[in-house]
Amino acid sequence: MVTFTAKAAAVTNMAIQIFHNPRCSKSRAALNLLEEKGVEHEVINYLETPPTVEELTTVLDKLGMKPQDLMRTGEAEYKEHIQGKDLSREEMIALMVEYPKMIERPIVANDLKAAIARPLELILPIIA
Repeated sequence: MVTFTAKAAAVTNMAIQIFHNPRCSKSRAALNLLEEKGVEHEVINYLETPPTVEELTTVLDKLGMKPQDLMRTGEAEYKEHIQGKDLSREEMIALMVEYPKMIERPIVANDLKAAIARPLELILPIIA
């Protein structure tokens, strides 16, 4: 009889996701890398289908980041809704879900960890 843990099963069958914006050259480069390496992946156009609060919280945990570390601070939505305000983690995540344009991209994630592909090489451990 063979036994294995859930963690071992996740390692051998990791789902790769890319949070993608097709208008972003870095995001297109990350997607091309996944395709060139033959990595099965799910493309999530996060501007059309924003992550839920739970999904974004999970991504932040995999990245080991605070919400403000994953924000595009040059976006008008950031300046209007976040900049200079004392917001909780939950409030920032909710605003990122409401205004997904503020989320840095591209993010590549597997079942255990995630990376922002800036530079592109940062996603190599995720897809290995």
